[in-house]
This record gives sequence, structure tokens and C-alpha cells, in this order.
Amino acid sequence: MSEKKPRRSPKPQERQRDAERTRGLILDAALAEFGAHGYAGARIAAIAARAGVNVQLISYYFDGKEGLYQAISQHWQERQGDLAPPGTPLPEQLRRYALEALNNPDGVRLLAWNGLEYTGPSAEVDDGEERPVDGAEGPRGGADEVRALQAAGRLPAELDPACLTIAMMAAAMAPTTLPHIIQGVCGADPRSAEFVRHYADQIALLARLLGLDPDRPAPS
Repeated sequence: MSEKKPRRSPKPQERQRDAERTRGLILDAALAEFGAHGYAGARIAAIAARAGVNVQLISYYFDGKEGLYQAISQHWQERQGDLAPPGTPLPEQLRRYALEALNNPDGVRLLAWNGLEYTGPSAEVDDGEERPVDGAEGPRGGADEVRALQAAGRLPAELDPACLTIAMMAAAMAPTTLPHIIQGVCGADPRSAEFVRHYADQIALLARLLGLDPDRPAPS
């Protein structure tokens, strides 16, 4: 009968890889759960089940639900930086935001939930706990860039740059926030890749026609 070999303790780099993998599984599961149910409706047990980990690991790595939510929020901020590097024209930024319905659907749903649950700079959820609420700024530069285009005579003086920025961001999110309207008006599957890509191109075209592309000649 052969002797059992003693179990080898994992090396530090192996433990680090395992920890990073576990954190990644939890973050992916949390994004799906928060995207499906919002902050108030999300449950730590459901996140652990999605990730296939012990629920205690969420407290260990993220210090509970709020810490996990903040980690997801940080990931979204980084995602925004990837979507809109400095110098990206607003029409292209909006096109990329619209394409997030395909590339990052849980993130877009979470952004929509943030709006539905918003009650002010801090929000009290169903268990009485307060949490900071992300104030997503939308396209990089946003209203400031629109103001600069307006000052250059490319937009009517009576137009409110902040309101236009909000309207364009809301339009970019429509495949997620208004799928029933899209189905009724367009007769298309609002979540199909074909429609979302077409819609994203149309949003960018609209932004260019409105004068939001500094490289496009100003309307005469």
C-alpha cells in the first residue's frame, strides 16, 4: 500500500491567483445580481450562489454588500474611461454608450437601477442602511464640451447644454430602459445585436447632425 504524499501548502503566488479569481467571480456575480434587482433588491446569498462561493467570502473580500457595491461602482468608472478616452468626440462616445447594451448589459441595467432608486446624495434602502449613490456623469466632458460647441456658434444660444447632454445619454440607454417602446415603434428585438448596432449608429448620426462633433463643419 503506497503512502499518501503530504499535502503541499500553496505558494504565495498561487494563493494570490486564487484570491484574484474568487474576487473576480464575486464581482461578476454581483454585477449580474445588482443589474437584475438593483441595490435594494440584491441579496448577498444570491450573489454567493451565482459565484459558487461561500457567503462569508463576500464579507472577507469586500466587507459586505455596500463594499461590494462600491467595488462594482469603481469598475464602472474604469469602464467609462475605456469607453471615452480623452479626445473622443461626443457622437462616438454616445455610440459606444449605446453599444453597452450588448457589451455590458448588466452595467447598463445597474445604471438604470441607480436612477430608479435615487432619492438624493445618499439613499436609504429597505434595511435602513444608507449608501452613497453613484452620480454617473455620462459622456466624458459632457455638458462642458457642449457649452464649448455652443460658444463656438455651433448650437443655438437658447439650448441648455446640460439638458441636451442628459437627453442624449437617456437616448443612448433606450435599448435597456425602453425595450417595450422600441418593440412597438420599430417592430424589432431591442436586445438583438443587429438592432443595437443600428441604433447606436443612429444616435451618433443624430449627435453629429445636432452639431456635437467639433470636426464636422458647422451648419450654415
